[in-house]
Amino acid sequence: MAEPYADALLAGVAATMPAVGLEEVPELMSRVDCKYIVTASTMARLAAELGDRFLALRIEGRRQFRYTSTYFDTPGLLTYHQHRQDRRRRFKLRTRTYLDGGGQWLELKLSGARGSTDKHRIPYDGVPSHTLTNQALEFVHDTLLSELRLIAPETLEPVLATDYKRVTLIDRSGTARLTCDTGLVCRDGQRSSPARGDLVLLESKSVDGKALIDKVLRGLGVRPVTVSKYCLAVAALRELPANRWHPVLQRYFVHRPGPRRPAARGHSSRSSHGASAGSWSGPSAES
Repeated sequence: MAEPYADALLAGVAATMPAVGLEEVPELMSRVDCKYIVTASTMARLAAELGDRFLALRIEGRRQFRYTSTYFDTPGLLTYHQHRQDRRRRFKLRTRTYLDGGGQWLELKLSGARGSTDKHRIPYDGVPSHTLTNQALEFVHDTLLSELRLIAPETLEPVLATDYKRVTLIDRSGTARLTCDTGLVCRDGQRSSPARGDLVLLESKSVDGKALIDKVLRGLGVRPVTVSKYCLAVAALRELPANRWHPVLQRYFVHRPGPRRPAARGHSSRSSHGASAGSWSGPSAES
């Protein structure tokens, strides 16, 4: 029997849960993230197990939202390789646009001791998503130095973008949440790679990594995976070594993309410092 299409299932799950507004949801900027990849049928079982203990985030009448993120890295993909090598102190930089409300933000995610994740962000409305302004670069430099004692790389440029739909479920206690992502497509302006439509990428976010949702998933026989959308996208689009992510990569994506098309004449990879990285020609998610 074929799996039900995951984003339609998630829309149904969110519709049956009590709703909560964004203003009522406490932020979890410092938390422990646990990620899982489940089939749509497992997601249905999970929703049944949760019952009325979770609420569905609702913004302007919507409970399922479209996101697009543009990730920045060095020409040598420093942040990708640091994550692949499981460096204790590392970061990830992106712009995130909430296409169904919520504006655009520049987000810097920091990984430190004990597996914790700290997210720092600033409003970024009115700026092209593939651009780093002088203010943005100052924010990155100051945050890396103060939080991780790291010197920001001299060159940061847009590498790829991800598009997907998200349903967010909120624990009534306010100490945990579950994001449920479907329809992931990774693209870099030359190639794209879609994830399977019958799978859901779950991220359990809690203060201590011991949320109710994690216990329920273990009871269903689901184990966490150590991945990130950015790293999976780099490995898929550029066919780089995925090491411990290889099983997830093979399972999660429909296929590995074909050969990269030659760049257009005059294409260059300029530094984003204080200027638009306009040479990156990734298609707009709104188009």
